[in-house]
Amino acid sequence: MRYRGLPAILLLSAALVLSLIISVMIGPTSIMLSSIFVDATAYQIIFDIRLPRVIAAVLVGAALATAGSAMQALFKNPMADPYIIGTSAGGSLGAVASIVFLAGTGLHVFAFTGAVGATFLVYTIARRGGKIPVETLLLTGVALSMFLSAMLSFLMYGSGKSLQQIVFWLMGGFWTVSWNDVHVALLIPAGCLVIYLFARDINIISLGDEDAVHLGVNVEQLKVLLLFVSSVLAGIAVAIAGAIGFIGLITPHLMRIIVGPDHRVLIPAAILAGGLILLWADTFARTFGNEMPVGIITAFLGAPFFMFLLQRRIHA
Repeated sequence: MRYRGLPAILLLSAALVLSLIISVMIGPTSIMLSSIFVDATAYQIIFDIRLPRVIAAVLVGAALATAGSAMQALFKNPMADPYIIGTSAGGSLGAVASIVFLAGTGLHVFAFTGAVGATFLVYTIARRGGKIPVETLLLTGVALSMFLSAMLSFLMYGSGKSLQQIVFWLMGGFWTVSWNDVHVALLIPAGCLVIYLFARDINIISLGDEDAVHLGVNVEQLKVLLLFVSSVLAGIAVAIAGAIGFIGLITPHLMRIIVGPDHRVLIPAAILAGGLILLWADTFARTFGNEMPVGIITAFLGAPFFMFLLQRRIHA
């Protein structure tokens, strides 16, 4: 790991550990950790409510940031994020279908299946003769995303009394998270590790497909791996927390400014920073926002940053 990135990794790691400790103590009611040994209510609040919530927030943030780093490398586009190929729209459609037709039964399964299914459909449509043109993949994803969003709007139109539940879920949040969700989220580190193991190859494809082939990288195989592992990470995130935007967009950019473009350093930094950002966004939402959906807070942070990126590209 390059010297430039090591201090940032160590600092982010320390900040994340400290933030985890602080975040379980603060909320609508502040609780000192020492009180869990003498107060059964304090113990229940921390271990049954806050701890699974903060762990889920960190893991979901890490998933979105890792997927965002991979997508930006795959599309060679600094404004790509995990949802650019319809993953979010597919997951949202699956969740809403569960709410409308099954009263929310199996919502997590439907959301994950919708997210991964949308990615598989985009891949199938965009694949030509064993190759995956990035431009075709991108345009197919945008088109499918619009179609799935139209289906989502149709379901919302006829949802009746379920509309409020649908809207609240689509805004994203961790208010219903339990230890069962954390058990599912434990798959996220494995997905992050898979992408990290290919960090060197990701660096090489950034030079261009032809150069990567000459340097011994199986470009098409790497595209498939990045596409599907990223969609699984985003699918798990959507299934647990709903559609939380911008974490996958802004985190890789912030870390690229700090540690540089080397994905051997960028990916670990993004994992830590993504968890840190989403953890504090959720902590703010439950402490000061009266359980405001965390997706609102990430949009407040991410939208101005997205516009900043656009301005930089226009004036570059």
